[in-house]
Amino acid sequence: MARTRSDRPSHLTVHAVVLLALLLGWTAALGPVANAAPRDGTAALAVRGGDVLYSAGSRCTVGFNARSGSAEYALLSGRCAQTAGTTWYADAALTVPVGVTAGVSFPGNDYANIRYSGSTVARPGEVTLGAGSGTRDITAAAHPVVGQSVCHVGRTTGYRCGTVQAVNVTVNYGGGSVSGLFRSNVCSEPGDAGGPAFSGGTALGIIVGSSGNCSSGGVTYYQPVVEWLSVYGLSVY
Repeated sequence: MARTRSDRPSHLTVHAVVLLALLLGWTAALGPVANAAPRDGTAALAVRGGDVLYSAGSRCTVGFNARSGSAEYALLSGRCAQTAGTTWYADAALTVPVGVTAGVSFPGNDYANIRYSGSTVARPGEVTLGAGSGTRDITAAAHPVVGQSVCHVGRTTGYRCGTVQAVNVTVNYGGGSVSGLFRSNVCSEPGDAGGPAFSGGTALGIIVGSSGNCSSGGVTYYQPVVEWLSVYGLSVY
């Protein structure tokens, strides 16, 4: 696998399938949405970045919540969303509907938008940092910069931090290439795809692939969020 120097923002084409298990292996990583579908069977309470939405035959991690005017959206991996049904739920039993697919872009990009509907589930502009770790309020979005600190939350590996190593990266998947990604030295593993990546309270992107693992070391690739928000006229909140 070709690599770029970590101190130089340059274009990188990765001629390999970058752990598609992070995308396709999500079906093995079952977990409830944080603060949703309580044990007593009552309605879900909230869906934040880092939580999970379910659809027929698929479940995808929410990267961030965003809005356009009064309409609110969940930002997901496009590769995950394109294999799912168009109606989304807050629970694995598919009993608490929360929205419908509003747009998917893959390959070329790797993002999708789910338009929330109804008021059963709250959609705060936060990301969950994992069990017992609280939340992080996300109030802005920005382009990643080489050398910048970045943290991400994966459903498998949890909350981890590191540094942006490269921007404008292209990864060649089996189903097509995705360009304009950025890379960090933070590890991730199967089940982490779709998780939010941020610097402080600023959204940077979502996890879309990786190389290596968290035992021996690895890197993670992300779909940046700024272009995505611009294309659909959205903003984080």
